[in-house]
Amino acid sequence: MALQASNARRAARTDGTKLETRGILILVVAIFFLFGGITNLNDVLIPKLKGLFSLNYTQAMLVQFAFFTSYAIFSIPAGLVMKRLGYFRGIVLGFGIMALSCLLFLPAAYSGLFASFLAALFMLGGGITMLQVAVNPLILSLGNPETAHSRLTFAQFFNSVGVFLMVRFGAEVILGDASKTDGSTLTGEALKAYRVAETTVIGHSYIGLAIILALIAATFWFARNFIQRQEVEEVRIKGSFALLRTNPHLRFGVLCIFLYVGAEVAIASIMVNYLGEARTLSLDPRSAGIMLSYYWLGALVGRLVGGLLLRLTKPGLLLALFATAAVTLNLISAVSSGELSAYSLIAVGLANSIMFPTIFSLATEGLDAEAPQASGLLCTAIVGGAFIPLLTGVVADSSGLAFALVVPILCYIAIGGFGIYTTIRK
Repeated sequence: MALQASNARRAARTDGTKLETRGILILVVAIFFLFGGITNLNDVLIPKLKGLFSLNYTQAMLVQFAFFTSYAIFSIPAGLVMKRLGYFRGIVLGFGIMALSCLLFLPAAYSGLFASFLAALFMLGGGITMLQVAVNPLILSLGNPETAHSRLTFAQFFNSVGVFLMVRFGAEVILGDASKTDGSTLTGEALKAYRVAETTVIGHSYIGLAIILALIAATFWFARNFIQRQEVEEVRIKGSFALLRTNPHLRFGVLCIFLYVGAEVAIASIMVNYLGEARTLSLDPRSAGIMLSYYWLGALVGRLVGGLLLRLTKPGLLLALFATAAVTLNLISAVSSGELSAYSLIAVGLANSIMFPTIFSLATEGLDAEAPQASGLLCTAIVGGAFIPLLTGVVADSSGLAFALVVPILCYIAIGGFGIYTTIRK
């Protein structure tokens, strides 16, 4: 009887651990949903802030520059902090930084200063970087190693769902019900009051996000001892740049991650203004923002279809085909008008779908002990989301939005070249 009771207690503990692990897994998937959506709210913020502060395209792209620069600055420190705190406490810290950053949007709104929004976005990017460093390896460790890939794919799917829904409803809230007042006719205190009134909706939206983030952080804090402490991989900086210098295959891959993230973000950043032009659909900001969400929906659908296609053909060849499709769609949009111009640019989201994971896997192919260093370099290359949109803004200011598509076109040509290179190399 005593032995039976002991076995029963052991089984109960095991079942409890499994339930707790599943609960943590659900929370981690929720993180993917949130940081995907929050990152791409920038696409909705750009046209709003551009109009309110009378910015040119280069200045407006500082929104992405402030946000994505944090990836390069915080990636290595985040890894070091994670090693010291562990995944769960690191996640709590990441959520805390994000929640604090979201709170900063309210004083930014009342300040009426564009720079204050950039500071809040920079901090928000730092918090998301902390989460990025933690959740990918954590989700791999939660359960059977044989099903790790499916768990990560499942979480990435919800990342895309979060992007689509957050942009869709962000367009309704942030770009909807705009004032009929022409800010360009105002000066002094009247202009400041107008900007405060119009940006308050941004502040309130991010306050709501701060509350959600704080609640999830608290949940992770209370769950920190529910499952066994996971071993955090050592951050290795030494030798990373030597690896980049001596491995042309990896170097090409890092460049393509830089270009891909930059091209994807650049197109999303100009989409609302692009669809508002008389040459395309003359949409109001809210309607254009809703159309922008379909660009991200295309990426979601493409990931589902692309996953099947990757089983049927060589990854490098498929990458080259999708890059060619992206170049073609951008060209059609640039030289046409009306619905053809608008929908061809939106369809680029579908072409983007497989690029990041395919470039990443191809770039790290054949690397064993050096794979963590290579992954760190590839993640740092996400900073392309800061520089390529800025360059696109410079070209747009000098030659117009249609001509500015030459920047992502050149990026996709290089990505297609990487696909061909990896196919021939084999």
